[in-house]
Amino acid sequence: MYGRLVRAGALAATATAALAMANARTAPVVAPRRGGAAATERVTVCIPARDEAERLPDLLADLLAQRTAAALTVLVLDDESTDGTADAARAAAGGDPRVRVDRRRPDTAGGVGKSVTCIDLGVRALTETDPTMVVFVDADVRLTPHAVDAAVAELRELGTAFLSPWPGQVAVTRAERLVQPLLSWSWSVSLYVRGANRGRRPSMGVANGQFLVMDAAAYRAVGGHRSTRGAVADDLELVREFRRHGFPTAVGYGGRVATCRMYDDAAQVWAGHGKWLWSQFGRGPVAVVVGALVAAIWVVPPTGLLSSSRRTRRWAAVGYGAGVVSRLVTRRAEGSPDSLVRDVVTSSWHPASIVVGTALAVSSDRGRRRGTLTWKSRALDTRR
Repeated sequence: MYGRLVRAGALAATATAALAMANARTAPVVAPRRGGAAATERVTVCIPARDEAERLPDLLADLLAQRTAAALTVLVLDDESTDGTADAARAAAGGDPRVRVDRRRPDTAGGVGKSVTCIDLGVRALTETDPTMVVFVDADVRLTPHAVDAAVAELRELGTAFLSPWPGQVAVTRAERLVQPLLSWSWSVSLYVRGANRGRRPSMGVANGQFLVMDAAAYRAVGGHRSTRGAVADDLELVREFRRHGFPTAVGYGGRVATCRMYDDAAQVWAGHGKWLWSQFGRGPVAVVVGALVAAIWVVPPTGLLSSSRRTRRWAAVGYGAGVVSRLVTRRAEGSPDSLVRDVVTSSWHPASIVVGTALAVSSDRGRRRGTLTWKSRALDTRR
């Protein structure tokens, strides 16, 4: 029985590795290109910022160095920061008329902090700047000089209304290296990206709120960020809203033009992912089934390397190798900022990553049920 379980898991892992390789070859890649965005494009970049005085100046420097024929406006909205974020933004802008810095308007309707800020930003972008394209970027993202131009041009070429150029995830500490690469890996081994991008099914929409590019007319038609008010994972709710309205959306590998270091240590990794994982992997029995399936594919097979059966050990090696390959292929396709050698080493930890990721999901669901999840000093209302 154990041997058959190892073999089944190894076969499934091999299939997902093949899918990851197919996606690496066929999924959109956002990269600098000839031609770029048209001069008629008017791009408004929106930055929601809460306690980002340290990192925001770097992003603003990147944005002011963008090379594009499109007209560029940058809106920074301070989300009740306590560290002087707005002042740091104004200093970094240096009086450049393309940058506008303001504080979030009072909002008594409730909702998740970032989502409420994004709602306000979206309204300002649409009513104050007359854009053809609306871009949302998190303060911890770093952009190459061609990032905005490449993303806008890619969206127009794909003929889509919403594009998520997935930034290369910077992972420095061991905790980051265990968890962060799982983000793009999770959709790369579960979706045929080109096919999912062509569809309209909301559940097949993929997005990373670190960097989002949207056609302004479509963004207006879906009500901006309005649907995300109560969503912890605002990016996924937004991409699904686009699809519910019949608009095409796409995800692509964007690490060649954008990178992001989300968290600095194990505690931030745990708290940061804990705040939203519960919303994506089911609750109660569903979460148990998903966790069991994931373990059967990527954790059980490697344990067979300790079996006394040669046949089981061979299947175990196949399963472990397939998991490592899927992880490595996805990491490189993402546009990893790490060296190949470092990515090989990190990918070899894949079974441990799955164990840690599963534990995070369990902890997240427990925090949801108890109402104990917080982020950036705010309690999250998740008991609904």
